[in-house]
Amino acid sequence: MSNKKTARKETGNLKITTIKLAEETKLRLGKLRENKRESYDEILRKILYILNIVRDEPEKAKRVLEKVSELRVRMLDEEEQRKEDLEKEQGAQ
Repeated sequence: MSNKKTARKETGNLKITTIKLAEETKLRLGKLRENKRESYDEILRKILYILNIVRDEPEKAKRVLEKVSELRVRMLDEEEQRKEDLEKEQGAQ
């Protein structure tokens, strides 16, 4: 099978595939990023990890979610600071 919907390419032992997401889903996944380089695959794996532990260890799942939230806030603050610094640099020129 090699049509566009089921196209896969080998990357070492990892098979990569394409999935369709609604734009809203993509935006929601993006809001769970801990850093700018985190892939959607990593985000989805994190979600699945949390779902798996929430059954047996809800407090641990809560801590993981709190950590994700803290890292996200830090990432957004750093992005905002970089934008402000860039604007200052451009204004000084």
